Amino acid sequence: MKRVLFLLLCFPLFANAQLLGLGSNIVKVNLSSLALKNYSFSFERKISKRLSLVLGYRTEPKGSPPFQSQFENIINSSDINFSRFEIGNTAWTPEVRFYLGKGNMRGFYVAPYMRFASFDVTSPVRYSTTVSGTLYTKDADFSGKITSTNGGLMIGTQHRLFKVLVIDIWIIGGHYGSSKGDLNFVATTPLTPQEQSALKQNLDKIDAKPFKFTNTVYADGSGAKITSDGPWAGIRGAGINIGFHF
Repeated sequence: MKRVLFLLLCFPLFANAQLLGLGSNIVKVNLSSLALKNYSFSFERKISKRLSLVLGYRTEPKGSPPFQSQFENIINSSDINFSRFEIGNTAWTPEVRFYLGKGNMRGFYVAPYMRFASFDVTSPVRYSTTVSGTLYTKDADFSGKITSTNGGLMIGTQHRLFKVLVIDIWIIGGHYGSSKGDLNFVATTPLTPQEQSALKQNLDKIDAKPFKFTNTVYADGSGAKITSDGPWAGIRGAGINIGFHF
């Protein structure tokens, strides 16, 4: 990532050498997403004076969510150990841009887009068991993937900096769609009937509306499974991208 930023900052120094001409392509990196441990890149290709196609890629390493309090509000359950909750994601975002001003990939634009995302989740669910009269609390670590497919609309503005650099500002946008996924817990030692009952009880209490969670605790004590299904929504905006026009 440091090498990419270094190269982008160096382009103005040799732009006047006229070794690079202005073509129909722009590669960009989203600078504002770096503050959220999120790495976002995009490639834009001019189709006509007022039309271009963009393909974006985003990845976020798995770890504690940057806005953990939001997850706690969405998943209303005291039985989830949010101090150990982890999530990472990747997403592909194809979009079509309609430039409203002079065009040629400059000025204000309206961009309908699709987003295909995959989230790598580990969610520890607490349950209790009694051993020799002493109550113990354990975590069942549910891990797996949740995928979402969304359609949305964004408005933004893009302008040239120097000869070959551009700045692309995502003003505001949003998307809506659906999601589904499976999270699995594999017990290191078979769960006792008491542990199975306690885990099942806590799983049944998880409230994450409008998401629908169904769960299965395996009778052989080998673990459990959570199936997630429901709508998905997100906001896209306040992004500052620096790009190289070639």
